[in-house]
Amino acid sequence: MNSAQPSEEPRLTSLSHGGGCGCKIAPGVLSGILRSVGAGVIPKELLVGIETADDAAVYELDAQRALVATTDFFMPIVDEPVDFGRIAATNALSDVYAMGGRPILALALVAMPIKVLSVQTVGLILQGGASVCREAGIPIAGGHTIDSVEAIYGLVALGLVNPKHVKRNCDAQPDDVLVLGKPIGVGVMSAALKRGGLSCSDYAQMIAVTTQLNTPGPELASLSGVHAMTDVTGFGLAGHALEMARGAGCEILINWHDVPLLGAARTLAGRGFVTGASNRNWASYGDDMKLPPDFDEASRALLTDPQTSGGLLVSCAQSSLAEVLAAFHRHGFESAVAIGSVGQKSDAPRLCVT
Repeated sequence: MNSAQPSEEPRLTSLSHGGGCGCKIAPGVLSGILRSVGAGVIPKELLVGIETADDAAVYELDAQRALVATTDFFMPIVDEPVDFGRIAATNALSDVYAMGGRPILALALVAMPIKVLSVQTVGLILQGGASVCREAGIPIAGGHTIDSVEAIYGLVALGLVNPKHVKRNCDAQPDDVLVLGKPIGVGVMSAALKRGGLSCSDYAQMIAVTTQLNTPGPELASLSGVHAMTDVTGFGLAGHALEMARGAGCEILINWHDVPLLGAARTLAGRGFVTGASNRNWASYGDDMKLPPDFDEASRALLTDPQTSGGLLVSCAQSSLAEVLAAFHRHGFESAVAIGSVGQKSDAPRLCVT
């Protein structure tokens, strides 16, 4: 099959009102929706549900195994069909890794404007997703398709984890160190791409980061000094760090100058290439953040920038920092670095940036 989208078809990003995890409903709105729904019946086997906005549900099967279940899907963040499929699949599997699990199978979720996109293009998107699942060592065992106004692709992802190794986003402890596995700035780069302002080299870097599977997750989860873990996606680094802070009931400190950025992200943000989701994120949780007086608009946009297939955010004991970084590096995450710390217990947990 030809690996290129037919030239007469529209750009994939032109078919979406927002791309990648920037499509997510703003955190403040989502909280209101979930409150109105309620948790329903909660069996004792459900180890992780919706109570702390964690990355996946975890259901205990027996003393050695728990099922990790999640789903993630979105509209195109890039125009290349294969790359879109790869990014979407990598992003969906990330939630399994973030709980400390290993994926076992996936189901494809496919919604496509079939009168606008050819069978060839849709096939390329699915091909990209399948290639990532092969890399993860799992099959796409089924799925569901519908005709849609916008192009949407993603996965239901299932995995297994030892119940003793489940890592939630709410168990950070005072004096922990925070480690981030990937650089941020994907939303800024996607905004630049959509407006024709992203170079070929920057595009290649964005693809490399967003298609890197978060495979250190299970190894990190097995370390006793790792207390909490999540992945940084649509709510941005600030939003997911705040979820950790609220879950632990602690203040969290981020050293902004230690946060790794994609190569051109700062320059592009300074030129105004930011997403609407970044502003929605700030409106949802900005009141729970303390920023330096000289913190500029570009830095704030990057701090709240929605990440698609972002890195793992790990809270670990200071004595385990070397082990955590070594695990990241063994899996090829050379940008992994300590970016902050967890403060003491607080009745008003918040995120402080220095």
